[in-house]
Amino acid sequence: MNGVKHFFDTNVLVYTFDLSSPAKAKRAEELIFHGLDSGHGMISYQVVQEFIAVMRRFSKPLTFDQIARYWTVTLLPLLVVHSSPALFNAATNLASTQQLSWYDSLIVSAAIQGRCKILYSEDLQDGRRFGDLVIKNPFL
Repeated sequence: MNGVKHFFDTNVLVYTFDLSSPAKAKRAEELIFHGLDSGHGMISYQVVQEFIAVMRRFSKPLTFDQIARYWTVTLLPLLVVHSSPALFNAATNLASTQQLSWYDSLIVSAAIQGRCKILYSEDLQDGRRFGDLVIKNPFL
């Protein structure tokens, strides 16, 4: 992972707050810390939106003050890929040619746009490749 750009799906961020899965929380924290420390971790605007939506419905919802602090410390430094017509077009193409859901195609397209080699997600098939991008389930 050293020197390799990597993308975090929303579930990785959410697991850092999941007290019911301490092993997953620890692994997610390690990945995110390394991504921040190395400057090689990234997320998209979609991940930010999904994270906030999930955390507001969580068993113990984050307050907007807590979200604002997490935004400053974690989300903003990782936010590299923003919505754009090019991202939309790439996601549309992936959704139709690779039989991905719309949201998964946006995640994969954002990781590709960010020139990532790894997409950390438990929602996509571990080991699946999209050109140079490989899906890795960090919780296996």
